[in-house]
Amino acid sequence: MRKSKPKKRYLLPDPKFQDTLVTKFVNYLMEEGKKSVSYNIFYDAIALVEKKTNENGLEVWKRAMNNLMPSVEVKSRRVGGATFQVPVEIRPERKINLSIKWMIDYARMRGEKTMMDKLAGEIIAASKGEGAAIKKKDDTHRMAEANKAFSHFRF
Repeated sequence: MRKSKPKKRYLLPDPKFQDTLVTKFVNYLMEEGKKSVSYNIFYDAIALVEKKTNENGLEVWKRAMNNLMPSVEVKSRRVGGATFQVPVEIRPERKINLSIKWMIDYARMRGEKTMMDKLAGEIIAASKGEGAAIKKKDDTHRMAEANKAFSHFRF
């Protein structure tokens, strides 16, 4: 086990919206260190969301992120040779990370042609409370609900 926790790194806000959550999202979206490409994809997707919904794109994205944040998840816990799926509350930091990861992963799996279109489609779907990423959140909650009997094994 390590002696001390590593220092928390703080992100700089993004150039357009001055929001650190956008920077975090773009960092997750980035592949092979191409941050400017990632920023372009995100900003274009937000613009497309604005065009399709006639609302503020950043507000729609934030609503989608809030809809995606899970509150409980299951963790495996070995007790006397058996493995139980124990429901546990999620830390606020992890809630954000999971919602970002799910949105990007399920956007990549969509059928549209460009990543900008895929991301915009997933943002709109998540803001309405539908789409594959929302289904993942519901599955996570359902799994925790099903294993509520083992909650006394919490660490």
